[in-house]
Amino acid sequence: MGFARTCSVALVGVEGVPVEVQADLEPGVAAFTLVGLPDKSLVESRDRVRAAVVNSGAEWPQKKLTVGLSPASVPKGGSGFDVAVACAVLGAAERIDPRRLADLMMIGELGLDGRVRPVRGILPAVLAAADAGYRQVVVPRQTVPEAELVPGVSVLGVRTLRQLIALLSDEPEPEEDTADDGRPDLTASAYAVPASGLGVCGLPGARQVDLAEVAGQHTARRALEVAAAGRHHLFLKGPPGAGKTMLSERLPGLLPALSGTESLEATAVHSVAGVLPPGGPLVSRPPYCAPHHSASMASLIGGGTGLPRPGAVSLAHHGVLFIDEAAECSSRVLDALRQPLESGQVVVARAQGVMRMPARILLVLAANPCPCGRHGTPGGGCECRPAAVRRYRTRLSGPLLDRVDLRVTVEPVARAELLAAGRPAESTAVVAERVREARERSAARYHGTPWLTNSEVPGHELRTRWPVAPGALAGAEADMERGLLTARGLDRVLRVAWTVADLAGRDRPVTEDVEWALQLRTGILRGASRTSARVTAG
Repeated sequence: MGFARTCSVALVGVEGVPVEVQADLEPGVAAFTLVGLPDKSLVESRDRVRAAVVNSGAEWPQKKLTVGLSPASVPKGGSGFDVAVACAVLGAAERIDPRRLADLMMIGELGLDGRVRPVRGILPAVLAAADAGYRQVVVPRQTVPEAELVPGVSVLGVRTLRQLIALLSDEPEPEEDTADDGRPDLTASAYAVPASGLGVCGLPGARQVDLAEVAGQHTARRALEVAAAGRHHLFLKGPPGAGKTMLSERLPGLLPALSGTESLEATAVHSVAGVLPPGGPLVSRPPYCAPHHSASMASLIGGGTGLPRPGAVSLAHHGVLFIDEAAECSSRVLDALRQPLESGQVVVARAQGVMRMPARILLVLAANPCPCGRHGTPGGGCECRPAAVRRYRTRLSGPLLDRVDLRVTVEPVARAELLAAGRPAESTAVVAERVREARERSAARYHGTPWLTNSEVPGHELRTRWPVAPGALAGAEADMERGLLTARGLDRVLRVAWTVADLAGRDRPVTEDVEWALQLRTGILRGASRTSARVTAG
């Protein structure tokens, strides 16, 4: 009779749960039983582990073998338990000293030839190991840079099971063929880079886009700056070709680099999704995710068979989620964003468990004014019936739009602006510096509180602890009386006004700041903006 145990990790969302892998050998008919609530892929590990052990030069025990995964109540899936199961079996068979296994955390898939292959979710798994007190982890060699992001943990990267057996048995390390690491291409589809240079769902691509490339669109550019400085959600409405997508693609460049904690959170989500690029495991810049308007509920919010996987809203955590042609999306799918926009996380309940995924995003919606896209544009040409225009606009529900702070109409670019050869527009670097300074002002103001940006502060706190200048809210109060603003809308106007004041370097919002915030929310020209528009028209 032999017994050995080691440890691995089960992933529930982006949280790791340490799992003790126990192997017990008893006399009897040779059999291999795996217990502890495994899924289909984990049950199949019996065949992978047996073949990998034999092809690594070790003898498979011809006894009654039982492998238990504890705690048994936690659903377990995936192939990341293979290495731990193999070592536990070899420990029970006394091929490896069981005492060498008890304090190790092992993560990795085994090929039939004994190669140790990468799996998803290495970072959150190692974080869970560190939190549980483990100080040494065994991971596939290709994922060592990702595992080493966790401080205080010694990382042992192995290429094959044969190499691991030798290391644990104090034997000479065998020569391995390193020509083929056996790494699956986990990033090929997720990091297909379109012409814009930004990944469809992930990190910036090869070419960095610049705000200076956008001609005209002064109001939309300023709204983009306000959105970046205060992390306010943005809705761009305008005809095709006006520049809505160009503007949204340049928004991540205006955002400050992620802090250490934010980087680890974003990296953990991308690790679980399997979209971390090889050679650069740490996500240091705000991610950008732009799912197609036909995206399903599961792909946007998270889901799938068994325990759900991260959706686009989680892949954009601490970054930008851009939904183009928003009016073409399913209303049910769009309305599912309402809860993440308020709470900053996604909670998906399934029969096998509940998944909580981070989803603190900056949402950008873009839509045409009507099905043909020409309603209200200079020159007209819209052939849509009024009823069709109304139906098209109501696809974005009122409760969803009420959570969007900035609503901007993107007009077609005039020929003179498009072909102008004068002074170029401000670059991304110039605007990003103003955004950084505004973020520093808000962070200093909210020091000692749970908030960092203006969009996070509850309206009650803004009204009581940080009041605006006397009389500055007169216009907003009048809009509430006319029913143009809800109570939530007034709070969001206050937040935007504080961001505008931060960008201008003021200690608190004045009437001009509140009027600009109202204009960005309602689309109605206010005060100085109205006067400027009249002068321009004249």
